[in-house]
Amino acid sequence: MNQAQADLPTLLATLAPAVRPGGYVFVTSDGVRGADDALASVVEEEGLSLVLRQDDADALGLDYDYVAGWITLTVHSALDAVGLTAAVSGALAESGISCNVIAGRHHDHLLVPLHRVDDALAVLVSLSLG
Repeated sequence: MNQAQADLPTLLATLAPAVRPGGYVFVTSDGVRGADDALASVVEEEGLSLVLRQDDADALGLDYDYVAGWITLTVHSALDAVGLTAAVSGALAESGISCNVIAGRHHDHLLVPLHRVDDALAVLVSLSLG
């Protein structure tokens, strides 16, 4: 695996965004329903927040109010890199695209409105080209 990158200009030049197919939703779970299908999770005061495929949430009868597309920045970003989230979310904000960021150990993942995935991808490619 490539070494984690922390240099912001290099990170931006090598974002290599990739879209996961389908729709994704945030749900609050009792810790049982949806936990096996969770792609990401966060424990909050209000309960366990999970990110699920929309189809899985529907099959489990879980409520949600936002359907997102999932874009992974395939560059291997270091956990201590400074400015990547700000640059990416700022560029998307300038285009009126909301963005929820999930940081993994190797990559950052962006959940944007499903109907704006292509727009978000274009913004990210433009940002990468400088």
